[in-house]
Amino acid sequence: MCDEDTVEESERYIAQQAGLTRREFNKLTAGAALTMMLPPVANAMDVAEADVMVPTPDGEADCYFVHPAEGKHPGVIIWPDILGLRPAFRTMGKRLAQSGYSVLVVNPYYRNAAAPVIEEGASFQDESTRNTVMPMYRSLSSETATTDAKSLVSYLDEQLPVDRERKIGTTGYCMGGPFTMYAAAAIPTRIGAGASFHGGRLVTDKADSPHLLVPKMKAQFLFAIADNDDQRDPESKNVLRKSYDEAGLAAEIEVYEGAMHGWCPPDSRVYHEKQAERAWSRLLRLFETALA
Repeated sequence: MCDEDTVEESERYIAQQAGLTRREFNKLTAGAALTMMLPPVANAMDVAEADVMVPTPDGEADCYFVHPAEGKHPGVIIWPDILGLRPAFRTMGKRLAQSGYSVLVVNPYYRNAAAPVIEEGASFQDESTRNTVMPMYRSLSSETATTDAKSLVSYLDEQLPVDRERKIGTTGYCMGGPFTMYAAAAIPTRIGAGASFHGGRLVTDKADSPHLLVPKMKAQFLFAIADNDDQRDPESKNVLRKSYDEAGLAAEIEVYEGAMHGWCPPDSRVYHEKQAERAWSRLLRLFETALA
C-alpha cells in the first residue's frame, strides 16, 4: 500500500536504476511519466467512450465508460490506485475495451471531488499530492467499496453494450486491490473474475480483512504482487493461497520479480513495462476463461 516507506523505496529504486543523485532524480522525473505510451492492442476493436454519472446511495460517481462500438460484451469495473481516475486509467480502460470488454473506470473519490483530483503529472512521491489524496483515501472503507460495487454492477447491467448473460470482471490497483475482493463477495452471482495489481492490505488482522471474504465469492482471481510489497509482508501471499484453496476457487498468486509497488499504470514513476505487460496478459487470459 502507498505510504512513506513506499515513497522512499521507489525513489531509491529509480535513482539506482539511473545512477542518479536525489536532486537529479527529482528534476528528471517531474512530469516525465505521462510521456509513456502503452503498446498497441492487436486486432483492436473500434470503441465508443463517454463520461457518465452512476447513482449511488451517497450521490453520483463520475466514471469513464468505454466499450466496443458494436455488440454486447462482458462488463468490467476498474478501481484506480490511490491517485484516482486520471488520463493513465482512461488509457488503460480504453485498451481493455479494445480487447472486447465494456469497461467502467471509477472515480473512487466522488464523495469528495470530481476526477481528476490531482494535477497532470503529479506523483505520490510529491508531498502536496499525498496531502491531497490521503484524506480522501482514509474516508473510504469496506462499506463504501461494497455499496459502490453494487451500484456500479447495477449500472453496467442496464447498459446496452453490456452482455448480461456473461459475468462481470473487476480489476484494482494499489488501494483498489481490496475493492475487487469486496465486490466479488458482495455480488457473487455477477462478479466472475477479479484481479489485484500491487494491491495493498489484502490480508490484515481486522474483522473486515478482504481475505476473510473469500468463502462468499464465486470469482476466479489474479493477484500480481509487487516485489517490495512481498519483501515487507511475505506471509500475505500464503494466507491468500490457503483462503482460495479452502474455498475451492481458482487463484493465480505471483510475486513479480523486480517490480515495485505501483509498477502497472503507465504514468507511474516505477512503471515496469515488461512486468506490466506480463500482468496485463495474465488479466486477459483470466477474463477469456472466467467471463466466457
